[in-house]
Amino acid sequence: MDHSTDRLTITLWDFTWYTRTGVGEPFEDLDAAFAAAVERGYNTVRICAMPFLLFRSGLDTTALTFTGLGGDFGQRTRWYDVHGTATIDGRAHLLDLFRAAARRDCRIIVSSWEYQQSAAFLAVPDWHAALCAVPPADRLGELSDALADLVDFVAAHGLADRIAFVELHNEVQFSRLADVAGAGVDPVQALQPYLVAGIDRFKRRHPDVRVAANYARVPVGAMRFLPTNTDVAVFHPYVNGVLDELHDTFALRTTARPFPQELAGRELLRPDAPPLEEWLPPEADRWRLSATVVSNREVYVHDWCDPDRWDRWLYDRYAVHRWGMVTTLRLWMAAAADWAAAHNVPFALGEGWIGYTPLHGTFEEGPVGAQFCRDAVDLAARLGAWGTVVCSNAAPHHPMWADVDLQRELNAGFTA
Repeated sequence: MDHSTDRLTITLWDFTWYTRTGVGEPFEDLDAAFAAAVERGYNTVRICAMPFLLFRSGLDTTALTFTGLGGDFGQRTRWYDVHGTATIDGRAHLLDLFRAAARRDCRIIVSSWEYQQSAAFLAVPDWHAALCAVPPADRLGELSDALADLVDFVAAHGLADRIAFVELHNEVQFSRLADVAGAGVDPVQALQPYLVAGIDRFKRRHPDVRVAANYARVPVGAMRFLPTNTDVAVFHPYVNGVLDELHDTFALRTTARPFPQELAGRELLRPDAPPLEEWLPPEADRWRLSATVVSNREVYVHDWCDPDRWDRWLYDRYAVHRWGMVTTLRLWMAAAADWAAAHNVPFALGEGWIGYTPLHGTFEEGPVGAQFCRDAVDLAARLGAWGTVVCSNAAPHHPMWADVDLQRELNAGFTA
């Protein structure tokens, strides 16, 4: 079936479709998860397919046990709140996903988060160690081969038609693929030859499967370094805005400044929050900190904030940032659409809008965030995007999944 002209309504299942499969978890029953997605108007899921682990790591993947980051660490943080443990056969679970997608006539965007955080959830550090053992210059080549192996595997089971397209990796410039960049070198520029080579390498084996690079934000100012052999232009326009002010005020994404513990206690944290330096996984789990790109500071504040105080902090300052956030979104989306048109490829928005917020924060699900979702999806439709998310938080493992009406509204509007 040719889906090339169909619009993709995308729900972001990331790595959670295999990390949270235990009893009562959102992906305990893949058929039920797909049914709920279709009910909300989705026709596509986007996943970390763990291609390196399944096809190039050399590890036994028949009994993979996934767990959280250790103790309560990350339990109030989006994507990281894995409860308990569950064991799966990796390749069999991948086939179960594809078969469930076929039963619901859904498609799958096949990607990898492996050089960002996927390996942090395996019960043992073997996956992380295998990833690190690949020299930075060889990583995209290995991923290309692994993804080609994955396509061979699902094709052998008659399921390759479920693939909407393949991404070499998620947010390449914000992953450990960017280790190829020297000091002071823009990772978008540094990654260009490796992405071009990786895309060509994949196409030699699967010329009929669309393959793409994937970028955090829209790298305006460096668009000339995007690989021109991509089949889809894929971007994640997180505009942040007021959220950037919060990150800067509390030094969440830098270690160059001390963490303002007293200020955070007054303005964001719950009264029983421990000091930052005391909030760590148990000793046996601390290897996981090097297997994820999210900083200890950010996990700490997400885990220990009072969600109402967090939301109020953002609402109090939103008016100052509103126009800048709207303008940034419009400029980024226009740049994405223009680059795609100039290179005669479709463009897709696999994640996006405001940014990374605590699990129980409601800024992006509330009245401001919901309207931002409406405006972004409407803009994507008017610019001719091939696919879009409603919001990165619109997935079975986020509270926003419960807002069925909003998701139906925006997915119907995008495909109309």
